[in-house]
Amino acid sequence: MHAPDRYAFPALFAGAVLIGLAPIFLRWTDVGYTAAAFWRVALSVPVLFALMLRKPATGGTPVLASLRWLWLAGIFFAGDLAVWHQSVRYTSVANATLLANLAPIFVTAAAFVLFREKIRAGFLAGLALALAGSATLVVRSAGLSESSVWGDLCGIAAAVFYAGYQLSVSRLRRTTAVLPLMAWSSLATAVVLLPLVLVLGEPLWPQSLQGWAVLLGMALLSHCAGQGLIAYGMAHVSAAMSSVSLLVQPVAAALFAWLLLAEPLGVQQAIGGAVVLAGIVICRQSASSR
Repeated sequence: MHAPDRYAFPALFAGAVLIGLAPIFLRWTDVGYTAAAFWRVALSVPVLFALMLRKPATGGTPVLASLRWLWLAGIFFAGDLAVWHQSVRYTSVANATLLANLAPIFVTAAAFVLFREKIRAGFLAGLALALAGSATLVVRSAGLSESSVWGDLCGIAAAVFYAGYQLSVSRLRRTTAVLPLMAWSSLATAVVLLPLVLVLGEPLWPQSLQGWAVLLGMALLSHCAGQGLIAYGMAHVSAAMSSVSLLVQPVAAALFAWLLLAEPLGVQQAIGGAVVLAGIVICRQSASSR
């Protein structure tokens, strides 16, 4: 059973909002998309290890005992970032976003089959509503063509990898503190992504101070703060409920794109965002009624 914590859901929501900044940073970066993913975690590693050493964890399982699972979480996250960025490259941003947001389906199914988490009908109804809202956010520009099939498959693969990451973090948070989890899994992610960037031949080094500032913002806000808050919340909320809560991310991304990139935000997007939030509320009520 997850210990109750009144800060868990606010942490998940705040983390999802901060992750919603990541696509904005990607628009501003002057390196390759996979290279940006590498810097996102690589610049986070020294910060996270410094914080971890400054505030050693008390109690719980020693880090070395969980190290292989921490690296597994990092590998899942590396796979998520790598294939999602390739999805953006080969298909529309709308398709990539929509398909990557299928992660709650995989998380819910795995939580039921592997971890015997009870899934109520009300929760499934809320999940369906939240996914429908997410689709409404992007349906105007979503489409399927023969040339985009590879990108769409990458989007689905990203959802599977992200589901694996969420499940790994959810399990690890039962015995592992936030900072060791974030530090070691981020190190694993960076180690996996760097050779991939070199193989792809993407531009790796930023060309200006502004380029470095964008990557540092992505590292500190989207990764350290965003993923850190999500990892904190996952210790107190079921894996399935955590995953559904993260559907706030595309809503936040749409709002940030409107505010910072002057991208249009019409009635359809507003309705889609409202539907996502309504679905999350229904899931939350179903989980609370256990």
